Amino acid sequence: MAEKGFSLNLNEIMKFSNGGIFSKVLAKSKTYNYTLMCLAKGSDIDTHTSTKNGCVQVLRGKGTFNLCGKDIDLAPGVFIHMPANSPHSLKAEEDLAILLCLTE
Repeated sequence: MAEKGFSLNLNEIMKFSNGGIFSKVLAKSKTYNYTLMCLAKGSDIDTHTSTKNGCVQVLRGKGTFNLCGKDIDLAPGVFIHMPANSPHSLKAEEDLAILLCLTE
């Protein structure tokens, strides 16, 4: 599918479960991974790292993203760049949808 290109309406794919996290890989290859992540209000992802460079684009909701010990307020339109191996975590203060892009 990705070889010919495609389009998706991310608003139609978003799902928020009670206290859980929904993720859907949108496109993936050896050099990139694009994932829609939807975190229900009150859910979080503990501190972790990735061996790839990453970016986060907030699509919906509010929360807090901690990157290398610095809190970043999340709201629609916020963009975050994460160099490889940067410790980061995430907490949803309301239903929160992000597009996560990982690249080499």
